[in-house]
Amino acid sequence: MTGGALLVAGTTSDAGKSVVTAGLCRWLARQGLRVAPFKAQNMALNSVVTADGAEIGRAQAMQAAAAGVEPEAAMNPVLLKPGDDRHSQLIVLGRPVAEVDALSYRPHKAHLAAVVADCLADLRARFDAVICEGAGSPAEINLRDTDIANMGLARAANLPVLVVGDIDRGGVFAALFGTLALLDAADQALIAGWIINKFRGDPRLLEPGLRQLERLTGRPVHGVLPWRSGLWLDVEDSLDLASYPGELPPAEAPTEVPTAEASKGEFLRVAVIRLPRLSNVTDIDPLRAEPGVVVAFATRPADLLDADLVVIPGTRATVADLAWLRGCGLDATLRARAADGRPILGICGGYQLLGRHIHDPVESGTGTVNGLGLLPVTTTFARDKLLGRRAGMSAEGLAVTGYEIRHGRLTVDGDGGEPFAADGIRVGAVAGTSWHGLLENDEFRRALLIDVATRAGRSFTPAATCFADVRQRRLDALGDLIADHLDTAAVRALLNSGPPSTLPFVPPGAP
Repeated sequence: MTGGALLVAGTTSDAGKSVVTAGLCRWLARQGLRVAPFKAQNMALNSVVTADGAEIGRAQAMQAAAAGVEPEAAMNPVLLKPGDDRHSQLIVLGRPVAEVDALSYRPHKAHLAAVVADCLADLRARFDAVICEGAGSPAEINLRDTDIANMGLARAANLPVLVVGDIDRGGVFAALFGTLALLDAADQALIAGWIINKFRGDPRLLEPGLRQLERLTGRPVHGVLPWRSGLWLDVEDSLDLASYPGELPPAEAPTEVPTAEASKGEFLRVAVIRLPRLSNVTDIDPLRAEPGVVVAFATRPADLLDADLVVIPGTRATVADLAWLRGCGLDATLRARAADGRPILGICGGYQLLGRHIHDPVESGTGTVNGLGLLPVTTTFARDKLLGRRAGMSAEGLAVTGYEIRHGRLTVDGDGGEPFAADGIRVGAVAGTSWHGLLENDEFRRALLIDVATRAGRSFTPAATCFADVRQRRLDALGDLIADHLDTAAVRALLNSGPPSTLPFVPPGAP
């Protein structure tokens, strides 16, 4: 097989497209194939930087990890990063090119369709298989004429399409049938089968519905994937945290995934401030994977009261989220916490919020505003985005790696602060860094947790958790899910031969 490809679509956002795509990548890689993930257009605030300095969606980077290949810009040629409810930064081939709203984005589509087609063709020429992930639903008929991520992509590349439905939400049969029935005949000719996701219970109970769905649509159900909690670390988007538990019990993990030896002593509680436009919330995944560390989101001052550590994550709208902090009264709570010597960690935008001043003629256009004043830094926004992977030594002499994605340039005022991590500063118990991914460094994370425990007066000893191993075990579990519950022979046939030629049309079709 050379250059085979298929598209994993979904009846809704969060139906499981990212998880199924990653699982297929893992399973195919185990078969000895060189496989690549692909998402033509992604709207997400969680992103990473590739080796050559391109910014892509984090889910595609983790799907590349599932495939055992290096992520690259071609795997996610178009990325939209929302700045507010109407506007997004348009990133093409890993570089920002414009700020757009729904209407101003449409004229870009013809050019972007060509970019997407070129990237997919390039990947198919270099890999044995390409597993494409759709965006939202393929039946968004108001957007079909300019679609480049779902049926527009499938039609352009003649891709067979597997549609995933989330049975945990209810109404899965209606969602699958309705998705097909809203497509025109040419689009329907590419819908090759169904996958039921997140099923709890005995699959035999579904059999009558599955067989009737197959009779009604003329398409087979290729598998029923059971519910598995805690498998997916790298959520698609910071604004869609339905799959992110508000609080996790210590060391929660599915029984199929081995966990590290539990920590000794007391628990640590971490409160993560849920900024309205928080980005790269996946920075806290390593904390969530630590036995004995309980992570919860916070939106009120009361949510911070019993926290041993407060994390302020990144944000796509620094000045707007600063105003939100003040409106919620969280600014006063953070200042009181700092005065009491209780730990606060700011990451990227969170670091900027902790500073004294923010000069922003770019992101918000508001000019100069006062920050929280807890760290002696000033942030000035530049139009060029700083992108890159980083490596260095922490103040404790530990080797650390991370990556930067920011418009803000930080300068340290000359009157206070000591080094923190490899690029940030600390004043008392308040620390900041511009590096994403810093907590994935195991020794650094353990040192931080020990410091937090000491300041809290807790007898907490972190477990010897290797976060990279945790991620690999969970990706292996996704591969197992595909191998055990999907008709993999049918998947291979679609990759080898493309869409079946005998798929019937189901009325009424697109209006």
